[in-house]
Amino acid sequence: MSQKVLIVDDEDVLRMLIEDTLEELEDVEIHTAENGVEALGRLAAEMYDLVILDYMMPEMTGIEVLSELDAEVKQRTPIMMLTAKAQETDRNLAREAGARYFMPKPFSPMELLQLVEDILSEKP
Repeated sequence: MSQKVLIVDDEDVLRMLIEDTLEELEDVEIHTAENGVEALGRLAAEMYDLVILDYMMPEMTGIEVLSELDAEVKQRTPIMMLTAKAQETDRNLAREAGARYFMPKPFSPMELLQLVEDILSEKP
């Protein structure tokens, strides 16, 4: 059974880089969203095994997306915040909102791939 990953980032090039990186994983179905509003719609309609969420997006930030999600979704779905905002205060805010993992921008595709593999291998 394949696992599903949702990539949420407003930057096309970055979204495609993440998608291309994760295509190396076997049995992983990759979905994308261009903004927080689209992400909330996808999360309401489907269950994901991991969400990679950009912190700073127009319309709705990653923190606002997290605050809109119900506790059940945040409980069952690991959320990785992908962010250039790497200050401890930003991490704490994201953690309080429901993010479990962090990847600073710019990131190493190999480090991202390893972290995603580790997260998905923890899922039952």
